[in-house]
Amino acid sequence: MAFSIHVLTASGAALAFLALVFVNGGHYAAMFGCLGLALIVDGIDGPLARRVGVARVLPRWSGDTLDLVVDFLTYVFVPAYAIAASGLLPQVLAVITGLVIIVTGAIYFADREMKIADNYFRGFPAVWNLIAFYLYVFEPPSWICAGLVIGFVILTFVPVKFVHPTRVEQLRTVNITLMAVWAVLAVLSLGYNLYPPPWIRVLLLLIALYFTGVGLFARTREPA
Repeated sequence: MAFSIHVLTASGAALAFLALVFVNGGHYAAMFGCLGLALIVDGIDGPLARRVGVARVLPRWSGDTLDLVVDFLTYVFVPAYAIAASGLLPQVLAVITGLVIIVTGAIYFADREMKIADNYFRGFPAVWNLIAFYLYVFEPPSWICAGLVIGFVILTFVPVKFVHPTRVEQLRTVNITLMAVWAVLAVLSLGYNLYPPPWIRVLLLLIALYFTGVGLFARTREPA
């Protein structure tokens, strides 16, 4: 039972591989579907591991290390490739931008102080899968796209707060509810092959602005 949970976590790496295959085939909705399944795996494997006592039963294998490897693939590496291959960036910057995302994301994942005591993230938490999703859905002009990516790269190392929807106690009920609504909207967007109607785009944008604002507001109210 304990080892099966490690296999479940490792299946996120398999989903990352499938996502890369779909990117190369131009099946972008399927690619984000794989990354979405990886998010689900990432959300359930931890509670299952703690319930079974995986760390105690199988001390040989580090679930934390495995989780970091899989998270880097699904949150950073595959999305960086998807952004670089999207055609949304100026051609001269596409590969360079992908490399910068990967390098800064790797450094962020190695930061032992990425989380603050109140469970907020310190700096942009390298959730490039979400950034890639928004870029594909909204398709901003190429230089705006490049500016957004560069901005989030910089925010990776700026000591602003970003909310963890389930672990931050402040407004937790609201955050979880909006996260559930976002998940429904994201699935609908995949059903529209990443060309959802305007009302879905507006709601996706408002939710993104809310979660960004919660962190900025918390920084002014609570000491890190």
